[in-house]
Amino acid sequence: MQVTITGHHVEVTDALRDYVNNKMERLERHFDQVTNINVILTIEKLVQKAEATVPVNGSSIFANAEDQDMYAAIDALVDKLDRQIIKRKEKVTSHHRSEGSIKKAQL
Repeated sequence: MQVTITGHHVEVTDALRDYVNNKMERLERHFDQVTNINVILTIEKLVQKAEATVPVNGSSIFANAEDQDMYAAIDALVDKLDRQIIKRKEKVTSHHRSEGSIKKAQL
């Protein structure tokens, strides 16, 4: 998995880069098809923002989080992405399985 980290008005240090990479590994546990993630870290006055875009199967999943601490914003961002990826995976899998089982049961 390739993680691209960009900083706007913030220097992306090695500690931030390692923290983001470690947190994003959690997404790979739930969905194997995550190949690359674009993360943007921004500071605007007292608000620290983290945004991420994950391209998945022809579409993309986007999430953003804001907090006074950058590490807390990254944690919230990963939680949001994790929920969205799990929801998408369940939607795709359950859709195909339930459709097939209903047709077989009616025959």
